[in-house]
Amino acid sequence: MTIFRSSRGHRAVLAFALTVALGASAACGDDGSGAAGDTGNEGSGKGEITFWDNNGGVRTDIWKDIIKDFEQKHPDIKVNYVGVAATEVQSKYDTAIQGGGLPDVGGIGAAMLAGIAAQDALEPLDSRLAKSSLTERLNPGMVQSVRAASGGTSLYTLPTSANNGVLYYRTDLFEAAGLAAPTTWTKFFEAADKLTDKGRNKFGYTIRGGAGSVAQALDAMYGQSGITEFWDGDSTTVNAQKNVEALEKYVALYKKNTPSADLNNDFTKMVAQWDSGEIGMMTHNLGSYQDHVKALGPDTFRGIPSPTLDDGTRVQVSNPVDGLGLFKSSKNKAAAWKFIEFAVDHEANSKWNESAGAIPANTDAAKDPWIQKSEPTRLAAEALNDDSTKIVQLPYYLPDWNTISKADNEPNFQKVLLGKMAAKEFLDDLAQQLNKAQAEWKKQQA
Repeated sequence: MTIFRSSRGHRAVLAFALTVALGASAACGDDGSGAAGDTGNEGSGKGEITFWDNNGGVRTDIWKDIIKDFEQKHPDIKVNYVGVAATEVQSKYDTAIQGGGLPDVGGIGAAMLAGIAAQDALEPLDSRLAKSSLTERLNPGMVQSVRAASGGTSLYTLPTSANNGVLYYRTDLFEAAGLAAPTTWTKFFEAADKLTDKGRNKFGYTIRGGAGSVAQALDAMYGQSGITEFWDGDSTTVNAQKNVEALEKYVALYKKNTPSADLNNDFTKMVAQWDSGEIGMMTHNLGSYQDHVKALGPDTFRGIPSPTLDDGTRVQVSNPVDGLGLFKSSKNKAAAWKFIEFAVDHEANSKWNESAGAIPANTDAAKDPWIQKSEPTRLAAEALNDDSTKIVQLPYYLPDWNTISKADNEPNFQKVLLGKMAAKEFLDDLAQQLNKAQAEWKKQQA
């Protein structure tokens, strides 16, 4: 089953997608001196390599399991694992690119791919993939997505997984309140109100106010407004009037239907809060499904695709495809490539994605039985394959995208939540930054 739609020029990054949701200094190959501009070498195909996990702490256990399997198959290669928190990985890569200490292999989400590739830090993988048994066994849409994310020319990561936004809701709380599933935005806002009882510390929703908040807000905006294009010519639609109104309605949930602590919630705090408290709904992605199963059991919650408009149309923003990159400075590229191939092959790719609840990039892994048993993953794939779903393609190809959508604007989003900045002012400022970045990118492509 094809779950991605084709991309359109450089701008079409991802028709399916995939999250969000993805430090420490580590040795690079033999001497740990790798930096941008260092071309490295193939090496012997044996010895030690270093791998940076871009979601350290969250995916550490499954990666260590995969590394153990790899080392059993390749006893002449040792993989040094370094877990880097998703909130720190961008700065860790940037620091290592400038100062040395890049790994041989690193996890890289599409949202940060353009910035890393633009610094000439990654090895193009096209020729290696052409000679690999994986050539015909990777989802073509995911391959196209990561290629487009770096500008549409070379392939700088092998895709490992695709994620998708999910609305998790407590079925037990909904049933007790006599509420229907929050399948539409109208039902979502009704449920947020009805399930809130602040005197008893019960809330209808938990909002993401900390790291990763802007991407989630964009999803809520476009989902409600029904606007299906990120660009109107060379100007972004983020500050269109319908989006302004949608953001105003979304942020009005804060403290009215959400805990006040949400202001500083990144995804780990948000997930932990939802799993332990009496909160009706939470928007995250497929990656936290197993956490909810462990905390709540499989029968007290569901994870469904983003709400639709009342006419049944679903609009959502694209989520970045995650992948593995080979750093150009590696002194043992042959061994590093063996690890990448192993991690993206059927067994390891299926094992990793089952743990994360994400869609495998390996087409054989995507047929495994666990996907049908994981309702959020199955529903996400079905929704994204439905003609009524419209994907707003975020501009991952912009080198400044990750900075603009995170560090540059997350503090201002908190001001909006606190009522210290108007939603329109926030979106106008965001639009100005995006339009400037788009103009600079187009100039570079000319």
